[in-house]
Amino acid sequence: MRHVKLLIIGSGPTGYTAAIYGARAMLQPVLVQGIQPGGQLTITTDVENWPGDKNVQGPELMQRMEDHARDTGVEILFDHVREVKLTSRPFEIHLDSDDVITCDALILATGAQARWLGLASEETFKGHGVSACATCDGFFYREKDVVVIGGGNTAVEEALFLTNFAKTVRLIHRRDELRAEKVLQERLFNHNKISVLWNHIVTQINGQENPKLVTAIEVQDTLDGTCSTINCDGVFVAIGHTPASELVIDQVETRLGGYVVTQPGSTQTSVAGVFAAGDLVDSVYRQAVTSAGMGCMAALDAEKYLAESLRH
Repeated sequence: MRHVKLLIIGSGPTGYTAAIYGARAMLQPVLVQGIQPGGQLTITTDVENWPGDKNVQGPELMQRMEDHARDTGVEILFDHVREVKLTSRPFEIHLDSDDVITCDALILATGAQARWLGLASEETFKGHGVSACATCDGFFYREKDVVVIGGGNTAVEEALFLTNFAKTVRLIHRRDELRAEKVLQERLFNHNKISVLWNHIVTQINGQENPKLVTAIEVQDTLDGTCSTINCDGVFVAIGHTPASELVIDQVETRLGGYVVTQPGSTQTSVAGVFAAGDLVDSVYRQAVTSAGMGCMAALDAEKYLAESLRH
């Protein structure tokens, strides 16, 4: 068991920014990377909206953030948090390596994970024609027909990316309009490889067992209930994300969807000394730049909390 002033869980833009600011405040932060170092940006290719970079690869951007954090003196652990105990002081953090770290202040920057449809057939073909990451798996669908399910930025970005490989891309959305940014919609509608199927939901994913692969999906019209079959080789699910709050779901206040609640104008959670930022908190903007900004806020809030704790 060891003790630190400030511990940060998570290594996306939120965690790394919090770590950099924490180090500059001489808090000697320790950051636990988790099972996906760098977070969601490591499975993103072109990032075109990071200020100062007209175009940068997601993994490259996250590597630069990690390098920056290390250069400021942040200790980074390649480990995964198994349990968080917030009822005791100092807080106890149990790692998969069986190490235990106690801390005076804790920043939660665990982000969010892809949401799935919840179909039994989806589970059957995960990794065998069903994916939630076009940038990870798009290469395997060269000159094949694929479908993307969703209507937000992620779905449109996935569809556009898949045109680099696939013969055709069909976007399936349960409504009659997209939620994605207008500039992305314009690119989508103008692309000759992409077609959109409105007002439909996927009810079944069909395929074969040996070798295991997807051959078609069954869809239902949300307006008249009619069903039809669409032949395809790959299914990419892009219907949003679920905040990774399972470590603290019963220990701090959360709201609908599992997002951690923070005080207005602050990253302070319902437990004094525990701060939360990024996609774990934000269900509206969910951008790398806003996550980084919240990471900065969390570190400044933690610095203030620790300074006040010393005075009492």
